[in-house]
Amino acid sequence: MKGRDPSWQTAYLGGGCFWCTEAALRELAGIKDVVPGYAGGDVADPTYEQVCTGRTGHAELVRVTFDPGILSYADLLRIFFSIHDPTTPDRQGGDVGTQYRSVIFYASPEQERVAHEVRDEIAAAGLWPDPIVTEIQPLTAFYEAEAYHHDYFAKHPERGYCAAVIAPKVAKVRRLFYDRLALARS
Repeated sequence: MKGRDPSWQTAYLGGGCFWCTEAALRELAGIKDVVPGYAGGDVADPTYEQVCTGRTGHAELVRVTFDPGILSYADLLRIFFSIHDPTTPDRQGGDVGTQYRSVIFYASPEQERVAHEVRDEIAAAGLWPDPIVTEIQPLTAFYEAEAYHHDYFAKHPERGYCAAVIAPKVAKVRRLFYDRLALARS
C-alpha cells in the first residue's frame, strides 16, 4: 500500500454491540479506521448511558473508513452480514433493545442501492434460516462514542464479554476471510 493515495469511502454499519463490529472489521485489508458511535435517533449528541435506555432511537454502530480499491462496499456488506445475526429484530445474542438492531445507514444513493442489492442477495442465498430484518436507512447524523469505547476489545481482551462474545466473532472473520485480512496481505 506504500505510495497509494486511495479515495477513501465511509460505511455506517450497526450489527449489535459496536465493540463486536469494530473488532471484527478492524482486521480486514483496506480498512483505514473503524469508529464506534450512534445514529438513527432523535437526541443530538447522545451519551452511551442515554442510548442504553433504548429511548433515544439510536443504534450502536461503527463508521468504517475503507479503500474501495481493496475492499468494495458490497464485499464489506457481505462480511457484515456474516458477522452478526441479521434475522433478530432489536437484539444480538444477549444484547436486547433497539440500540442493538441490525441496520445499514447509507450516505449516498449508490450506497442505498448496493445495500438493498446485497441484503437481497444474502436473503436469496438462504444463508440464514429466518428472514433478514436489517434496516436500510439514510444517515442523518453520526455521533462518535465516548473515547473508552474505541478499540475496546484490543484494550480489554481478558474481560468476560470480550472473551465470550467478541473473540468468537473475530475468530470467525479470521477463519472465513483469511485472504481478506490485513496481515495476510502484508
